[in-house]
Order: sequence, then structure tokens, then C-alpha cells
Amino acid sequence: MPEFAARRRRLMSQMGRGSAAVFVSAQESNRNGDVDYPFRQDSTFYYLTGFEEPNAVAVLRPGHDEPFVMFVRPHDPEQAIWVGPRAGVEGACERFGADAAFPIEELDEKLGGLLSSATTLYFPFGEVEHSHVEPLIARHIARRRAAAQRGMAPLEDVRDPLPLVDALRVVKSRAEVAALQAAIDATGAGLVAAMRATRPGLHEYEVQAILETEYRLAGSPRDGFPTIAAAGEHSCTLHYTANRARIEDGDLLLLDTGAEIDYYGADVTRTFPANGKFTSAQRDVYQIVWEAQAAGIARVRPGVTFHSVHNAALKVLVQGLIDLRILRGSVQSNIERDAYRPYFMHGTSHWLGLDVHDAGIYRANGKSTQLVPGMVLTVEPGLYLATDAPRVPKRLRGIGVRIEDDVLVTPSGRRNLSARIPSTVEDLEAIVGQG
Repeated sequence: MPEFAARRRRLMSQMGRGSAAVFVSAQESNRNGDVDYPFRQDSTFYYLTGFEEPNAVAVLRPGHDEPFVMFVRPHDPEQAIWVGPRAGVEGACERFGADAAFPIEELDEKLGGLLSSATTLYFPFGEVEHSHVEPLIARHIARRRAAAQRGMAPLEDVRDPLPLVDALRVVKSRAEVAALQAAIDATGAGLVAAMRATRPGLHEYEVQAILETEYRLAGSPRDGFPTIAAAGEHSCTLHYTANRARIEDGDLLLLDTGAEIDYYGADVTRTFPANGKFTSAQRDVYQIVWEAQAAGIARVRPGVTFHSVHNAALKVLVQGLIDLRILRGSVQSNIERDAYRPYFMHGTSHWLGLDVHDAGIYRANGKSTQLVPGMVLTVEPGLYLATDAPRVPKRLRGIGVRIEDDVLVTPSGRRNLSARIPSTVEDLEAIVGQG
């Protein structure tokens, strides 16, 4: 638990004395009948507590004798028979480092007292899963307002704590990087197994099954997001997840996927020929995207801006579209007119961590965020030459290519955490279908 305790200390040092923050866990969600969706803890709640059970609340109070208080479900011997034991009130203290803990049923009774001396209250209003706690917070605010009219200390400010937490989450510790690396390594094992097994005649879901089997064998309890297994024309659909089609001879197969380990998820994309051999048209498009990604990765280092990574990759993509005779004119004029947008319609990067699109801002006060050591971002340019896209020559229609890696900003530059996963034309042709 030292990692989680350090995170709470950093957050409370920014909150300051005289403040309090309330965080709420995820809730169990019914799928159908008496079946629930598999439970996963809310990322922010897990980041601060390491607690993986639903129906819990954490209260942070800087400067108090008991700064970390939890409300949790008590241990229930009967429920333990059916679904397993709970940590309970004792476990919240002994295993998760709470300074005090109470049954969740006592939240309404005790929350007001815990918050009574705070002049600033941090609570993320508007979150769907917090709706059962919001009325308690609202009643506390109303009581404090009434008490202030009688001369008692007022509640001066109510703030959203997520900007503070997100600023912490965007810079990863060594433990977080290790968890990400484990997830990326599991993802690489899955991708290599899928490449070896892929051949025309399989279905997209069969390749997905091979991927995700490797994830489970590597210790990943779940995927970071639904796998995209997109063959042929489907590779031009950015978030295609049906994964039901038959893979035909001559198709490219785009796999955008990521295992999750210790709540940290990978996000890696590889595109390769299902029959093991790129056509000349596929190779031309693929090489442009590969060179664009190389330019984006080369840009990553401390002090540069987040959006400069995108700009470096974009210039290569636009020059490639000109070379393919899809666009005309200069690189700069096509960028200024957004002429590339029918073929490349997304950003090149996003933060990566507990969420696949992780916490952290990309721009503040009109300026792009500067990269600092510990940040992890994807670099994922692509070209999508759909059959109905304008000005695409016949030989290029239906080709979609995306290549994505996960890159850590280091003090001296960068480290591509997924570099060992094959991505060159030569490496892909050597491995696909060889299983």
C-alpha cells in the first residue's frame, strides 16, 4: 500500500489544511436478469485507495489525526459463501491503510461530522455513479450555509477534485510504468500469436480469441477496451468492434487491442496482410504510416508540446497523400485547408494509464501541454482510404492502416514500451501465418 499512501499524501498536500475531499467507488451494474456486468473499480478511486470493492466511499482530510477515512461494506459470512469474502471495516484499516473505517450504512450519519471543520470541500458533482452520495453532500452544504447564518464557520468553497488528481495521474511512477510494461508485454504476446495464426478463411473473432487467450495466460484479468479486429474495408472504420466477418485472401487485418494488468492497460495497433504478403498498394500506404509514426515518436522528449508529436506525423502523412496522387499542392496548404481529413480524421496521441484515454489535459490557457518525464502517450497515425472516400485511386480503395505504440517520456528523451512488437513490413511478412 505505500504507493497508494504516497498518492494520497501528494493530493492532500495540494488540497491544503482546512479542506476535505470525498471520493466514491464504482457500483455494480446489472446486465440482464440476475446477471451483473463484471465489476471494475473506478479508476480515480482505485488510484487513491487500491480498494477493489463496490459501494465504498473515501474521505481525505489533510491535517487531521485520521486523514484517511473509509466507508465500506461490512464482512458478511453468508455473502462470502456465494461471492467470496469482503475486506470489511477491519480490512479497510489493516489491508488498505485507512486511519478509520465504518460500515457504508453509517455514511449519512457520520459524513457531516467528518466534514464539519472543512472550509473547502472537494467533490466531483455530476458523475453518474455518485448519484446516491450527491444528496448527502448537498444536504451538508445546505446545513453549513444555514449554520453560517447563525455565526458558525462557513463552508467557503466547493471544488472539483478531479483536476488535481488528473494532474497526478498523468505523470507515472516507476510502479505504474512497470504495470504498463507488463500489460504491453502481454499485448505483444497476444499480437504475435495472432499474427502467426492468421490466414485467409478465419473470422475476425477467431483472431480476437487467440489474442485474448494470451492475455489471460499472461495474468490479465480483462482487456483495457474492446478489441478491434478489422479485416479489409472494416479497417477504415476507426472503432469497428463487430469482429464477425470472414477474413479474405488479400485483406489487411487491423488489430487495435490492449491487455490490462493491475488496472493499467496497453493500447497497441498493428496492421498486417492476412495472407502474409503486402500488395504493392498496401505496402505503399503502410510505409507512409510507418514513417509518419517514426517521425512522431522521434519528436517525443521533455519540453516539447503534446501537439507537436501530432504535427510531426501529420506532415509525413500529408506528403504521402500527395505522393499517392490523392492530394495536390503543398504539404502546408493541405494542412491549412484540412484537406487530409477524409483520410486521417483523428489525433495522433492520447495519454495512457488506468484508462485507455487516460486522465490529464492536452491544452491549458490556449497552449499545448508540455511533455515531462513520466508521461506515457500513444503515437498512432493512420490512413483510411475507404471505397467512398474522394479522389482515391482504384488500387488503393478499401485500405486502412494504423500503427500504434506506447511511448514513455524519459529524462533524456523517450522509451517505446511496445517497440519489441513487430511492425516493419519485413518483420510482419516473416511472421504472419507461420504458426
